[in-house]
Amino acid sequence: MQPFKYRPKLNAGKMRRRITIQRKGRTEDDAGYPIPNPQPEVVCTVWANREPLRGREFFAADAAQSEITVRYKIRYRKGITPDMQLFDKKEDRTYEIKAVLDDVYDDLTETHLMVSEVSNG
Repeated sequence: MQPFKYRPKLNAGKMRRRITIQRKGRTEDDAGYPIPNPQPEVVCTVWANREPLRGREFFAADAAQSEITVRYKIRYRKGITPDMQLFDKKEDRTYEIKAVLDDVYDDLTETHLMVSEVSNG
């Protein structure tokens, strides 16, 4: 029997998480003074599929920390860069985008976002 030679299409039924891609807010106002807590600017809100990849614990500066690495699959979208952040509304967590893998299968259907969250505790 021959292997299946076509990749299955993106399953929209698995995209159950509502995420928001955010650009980090301005740190200075128009006069050049620092803003204490800059609010992130919303770039887009999309549906996504979340796949946990790994978790690890490490010790840095005498504090136990954990790092969670996750992959989010979304429909193909231009303009997302690694200096942005991702907010998962279901978990109420903010992740840093580490890598954006556009056009993974060379057919303009999927974008993979590799994100991680570093937390103390």
